[in-house]
Amino acid sequence: MDTVAATGQPGVSLSIDGTVATIRLQRPERRNALTPDDLHQLLAMCERINGDATVRTVVLTSDTFAHKRPVFCAGYDVGQFDETAHDPRLFERTVDAIAQLRPVVIGAVNGSVYGGATDLVLACDLRIALADCEFRMPACALGLHYYPGGFQRFVNVLGIDGAKQAFLTARPLAVAQLAALGVFTAVCTTEEFSATLNSLVNDVVALAPLAAQGTKATLNELARGVCDPAAQREREALTLRSADFAEGRKAWAERRPAQFKGR
Repeated sequence: MDTVAATGQPGVSLSIDGTVATIRLQRPERRNALTPDDLHQLLAMCERINGDATVRTVVLTSDTFAHKRPVFCAGYDVGQFDETAHDPRLFERTVDAIAQLRPVVIGAVNGSVYGGATDLVLACDLRIALADCEFRMPACALGLHYYPGGFQRFVNVLGIDGAKQAFLTARPLAVAQLAALGVFTAVCTTEEFSATLNSLVNDVVALAPLAAQGTKATLNELARGVCDPAAQREREALTLRSADFAEGRKAWAERRPAQFKGR
């Protein structure tokens, strides 16, 4: 395993094992709340992942072993807003970087999610969640109007009525309720969580990388209201002439798993 730790920063880590990169939030004693240093580390990790063509899937998860009631992430450390050097756009840039990662991102949400961490979860392409957890956006209860990209992700994933319920009540929403809206691919028990995550990772890793990553880019554009047929045709042409498409057709005819190389 190629492991890259967040040097000098205990809050986040990155490990790369073959085609799978794992970003882990690891400050359980603070409910995995994110500091500016953590966000800078996450930005650097995104850059490293995008530069490693072997990575096909990213798992975003957290350490919750210290919690009686697990918390995936309590969001941004609101105490940082009082710091004179506070950058109000840093959190937004970090979540956008997660959303724009080249590989498919799976949110392994092994606890409740609060504040800005709700947007971090929505920035993932696919998500599984631990049962009996909650999802709460308290921005209006804190006196804060949220940033544009976060609003867009809430509306894209939850729909306008779901986004209004999250923001305009500030009430916790059960992950089972959100699963009914399509937010989570699966909601599972602690005992089922690892197997459910591994199954989803394996399914994503088995996809042809050029096709999956190009499709993700197109779907993200459409979610932002951007329609670029020329870019979509270019991605289509790239896959049509790829060795992976030839291998996919051959494997389909031979009724065997395809061995994609990403070219």
